[in-house]
Amino acid sequence: MSRVRLTEVALRDAHQSLMATRMRTRDMLPIAEDLDSVGYFSIEAWGGATFDACMRYLNEDPWERLRTLKKHITETPIQMLLRGQNLVGYRHYPDDIVEKFVELSAKNGVDVFRIFDALNDVRNLVLSIKTAKRMDAHVQGAICYTISPVHTLESYLKMAEELVALGCDSLCIKDMAGLISPKDAYELVRAFKREFDVPVCLHSHSTSGMAPMSHYAACEAGVDILDTAISPLSGGASHPPTESLVAALKGTPYDTGLDLNLLAKIAKYFREIREKYSSVMSPISERVDVDVLVYQLPGGMLSNLVSQLKEQNALKKFEEVLREVPKVRKDLGYPPLVTPTSQIVGTQAVLNVLMGKRYKNVTKEVRNYVLGYYGKPPAPIDPVVMKHIVGDDMPITCRPADLLEPEYEKVRKEAEELGIVSKEEDILSYALYPQIAVDFLKGNLKEEPLEPPKEAVSSPSYIGPMEYRVEVDNDVYIVKVEPLGMEVKTQEIVEGGVIASMKGTVLRVKVKEGDNVLEGDVVAVIEAMKMENDVVAPRSGVVKKLMVSEGDVVNPGDVMMIIE
Repeated sequence: MSRVRLTEVALRDAHQSLMATRMRTRDMLPIAEDLDSVGYFSIEAWGGATFDACMRYLNEDPWERLRTLKKHITETPIQMLLRGQNLVGYRHYPDDIVEKFVELSAKNGVDVFRIFDALNDVRNLVLSIKTAKRMDAHVQGAICYTISPVHTLESYLKMAEELVALGCDSLCIKDMAGLISPKDAYELVRAFKREFDVPVCLHSHSTSGMAPMSHYAACEAGVDILDTAISPLSGGASHPPTESLVAALKGTPYDTGLDLNLLAKIAKYFREIREKYSSVMSPISERVDVDVLVYQLPGGMLSNLVSQLKEQNALKKFEEVLREVPKVRKDLGYPPLVTPTSQIVGTQAVLNVLMGKRYKNVTKEVRNYVLGYYGKPPAPIDPVVMKHIVGDDMPITCRPADLLEPEYEKVRKEAEELGIVSKEEDILSYALYPQIAVDFLKGNLKEEPLEPPKEAVSSPSYIGPMEYRVEVDNDVYIVKVEPLGMEVKTQEIVEGGVIASMKGTVLRVKVKEGDNVLEGDVVAVIEAMKMENDVVAPRSGVVKKLMVSEGDVVNPGDVMMIIE
């Protein structure tokens, strides 16, 4: 037995799990050098949802975050989470984009690449692994751990064998939802250590409450690295606390050798940070929730799901959405629930509940998933659901990226014409998140405030008339109703209205006034919950009036256009 090394996740996964990825770089820097002096195996500080959140919510350049942290963290390797061919986005990117992104990530400061694929489809990992190895980085091949009829010890060993053959320097059992029991952790780690001569890491969230026990069982099985979070950012949907594990292993064959006094100093700093971010902390994400053993949502998705339902003014439907998640997952062939499949399954579950009818509104991403554009599902997709979503279209069987044309030169030219390129990294930001990157790089975004506006807090409980959508014979009426005794300010009736079913940004308007449309035609696309959602014509007719433009924010019930 040898000492266990720790990966500290406070600067990435911990605040992604508890704070919807809202921690600012300026709150990381004062403690970065202390973190660097602890003696961790690595500090996870980049990748995952941080890239998107930096631009979208914090008005920060994610590349600048990485470079700045690298100036303060000089002794400990900086680690990132990379989604294979998805990189840090939500779709597969062409090989030239993947190569360039991995190269620039390494040049800007990433030392350890933890690389995974949401479907455990190794075909989607090959290029990013080879590129990171070429950049002399440490590559940690990650296997998404989940529970289903098709996920077995044998299937995990087979994938691990493929990852080692590709040259991975270490293996990670990525238990993103906190599902692994002490028994299974012991058996899986022991099998990996018996079969492969590379270090093994266990990454497990505390959502179910089992993670600390599973961590110790993994130690007894010979695990080399464990992921932990400094105590103020630990527990719940996050990870076991760093200090507790260090104390628990002290004097055992697995003793980490880390200084508890230094960790206590770091914890004191993060207690203040936790208080600062209390407005974005979710009580649901903070607590132990054994229901995760049923619905299997990972920590980061749990806090983001709460955030999404709040945005749609539908938090009261949280429990209903959770019950829908395992149903959608089974329909789609038991994908492990980790980004982007957690987002794909979770968002579809939200839509199934909000629409009142399952698969009435199907996101573009779900359709692409069913057609095989994310890789091979672990089990066959329910044939009835598949028929409903894609009709007679047949799924692809090749590696999805084989169908993608090179894109880097095209997006470079587009970005330069838009006047948003001051460095090569800006081209990659645009390639991954075109709409957000344009607004960010043009300076049109503002940092999301941590505290709600004072006037919102002090406003009276009555906030205006309630809107109701009434549909009669395909005609939609929006009626604003106010309680008796209060002045009715407005009353609006819209016939033939195309209604926004959720809050989001209008990504595309696909028709113009005067166009003829058929019932079911896609007339607009809304970006909501990080997914593209088609808006379809409720009736055939002529587009009489457009009420929205691309870039507009719409709310549930807003009339987007009128079809007569």
